[in-house]
Amino acid sequence: MEKHDRRGSGGSGAGTIQPTARDIYSEVQRGAAFREVRRRYRRFAFPAAAGFLLWYLAYVVTAIAAPGLMARQVAGALNVAMLAGLAQFATTFLLTWAYARHARLHRDPAALELRWAVTLETRQDPAPVPGSAPGLPPARRAGLPALRRRGER
Repeated sequence: MEKHDRRGSGGSGAGTIQPTARDIYSEVQRGAAFREVRRRYRRFAFPAAAGFLLWYLAYVVTAIAAPGLMARQVAGALNVAMLAGLAQFATTFLLTWAYARHARLHRDPAALELRWAVTLETRQDPAPVPGSAPGLPPARRAGLPALRRRGER
């Protein structure tokens, strides 16, 4: 049985049954837009995590199984094991940068749209704010300048 928030008398919501935040969140979670955001996340995160884990395990297994290879000198006191260990750090930073870039370009815009839609649906004040337009973030509704994406003027 679904729970609903019954608005009391007065205001434009008198006598109507309003969905609760839980209902709204459940509906959004079942929606195509939410599934698309999750799909985009999984398409990047799972292969990236698997690739990094394989790279890390290859380093550990090679250090155990082929100590002669890992001890081979490359330049001065620098050997293959030290280069591979430093490459682990470089790979970590590269993967972090790639994740942040992927999120910013492929997931954040869609996730923010969902967030604003849910915020508007779940807000407690049923009366519209004077001068507001539905679907706009609060900063835009308050007349503040909108944030621009990089490269936009």
